[in-house]
Amino acid sequence: MQILKYLFLIVVLSFIGLTVYILTQKGDYAVTRSKVVKAPRMIVFEYVNDYKNWETFSSWKKNDPEMTFTYPAKTMGIGASYSWQGNDGNGFMKTIFVKENDSIAQKMTLDGMPSEVNWKFKDTIGGTKVTWTTKGTINLMTKITSFFKGGIKNVIGNNYEQSLANLDKTLRYEMKTFSIKVNGVAQRNSAFFLKQTYSCKQKSLIRNIKIVLPRMVYFFKKNNIQIAGKPFVIYNNIDYANDIVNFSVCIPTAEKVFLDTNSDMQSGEMEAFTCLKTTLTGDYSHLAETWKKAQKHITDNDFKQNFAGKYIEVYSKTIDDVKNPSKWITELYIPVFPKAVPVTPTVSNVSTPISTPRTETQPEPQETTPEEIP
Repeated sequence: MQILKYLFLIVVLSFIGLTVYILTQKGDYAVTRSKVVKAPRMIVFEYVNDYKNWETFSSWKKNDPEMTFTYPAKTMGIGASYSWQGNDGNGFMKTIFVKENDSIAQKMTLDGMPSEVNWKFKDTIGGTKVTWTTKGTINLMTKITSFFKGGIKNVIGNNYEQSLANLDKTLRYEMKTFSIKVNGVAQRNSAFFLKQTYSCKQKSLIRNIKIVLPRMVYFFKKNNIQIAGKPFVIYNNIDYANDIVNFSVCIPTAEKVFLDTNSDMQSGEMEAFTCLKTTLTGDYSHLAETWKKAQKHITDNDFKQNFAGKYIEVYSKTIDDVKNPSKWITELYIPVFPKAVPVTPTVSNVSTPISTPRTETQPEPQETTPEEIP
């Protein structure tokens, strides 16, 4: 009996000592993890810069399959944000600073606990060195729960290491897995649509399309306008001398929509036309190769391009449909004349586009560019 009393006393004293130890631990923490990701710096940066991609590499998501995410219209660049609900708590993150291809700074709250998150991207042998850092404070309950998992630094550090490994694996597979198929001559039906037109450097094209498109979708929802098909881009003109591409981001409508004169969108209508259809299954980084393959097919098979027509990319399956870039589907349409009806091209001094379409007969649009577009 006496032995049991001593054992009980030891247990009580141990519990008190453990509690005091936990309570006296600092609530502040700083964790940094780095990894070389075997992909070009620009690709790694762009991938991390868009919150919609985080589900593909976040270890928290993989450890908690029931975790749910909520995305606003803006998910990349300064001001982008997203929120989540999971077994480990509910959180919110917002991007407050971005230096292209170099660094990202974010603010995060998890169950009311604030923290700062920073990313750094640097060229190195074999790929890109990605450094992920967080600083913050934790409450008493988190101190207790994390203590039995090795401490908050160990918990966050392990998740960062797993997530960076997932990022490397995802980019290596997803970026390299793609296919290009020339489907052949097709008929593109007539359509009504709303559009926004911009100009930017060719290297910034895909990023800017990703910025504009969610804003347009939000406009459709806010004004109860029915989306009547997959979004697409019309390439209006490419200024090769200055490396500037002029393009219109478009969303189909069931009928012609009349807009207020002050609207930054325009209503458009496209007539049916004959075209060569080519399909890319994979990440957008392979679009240039897809355009080249389509152009080669036109040359090899003696097709004649209709330069007065519209050069179009249709985004049939995107990140909103499937998270894996290797499964995205983009359809390219190059206007051509039907072989059965030989037609002499009306514009003889227009050079054939190499990687993306070009139309020199259209005037330069006057719309302004988004704030993020350089």
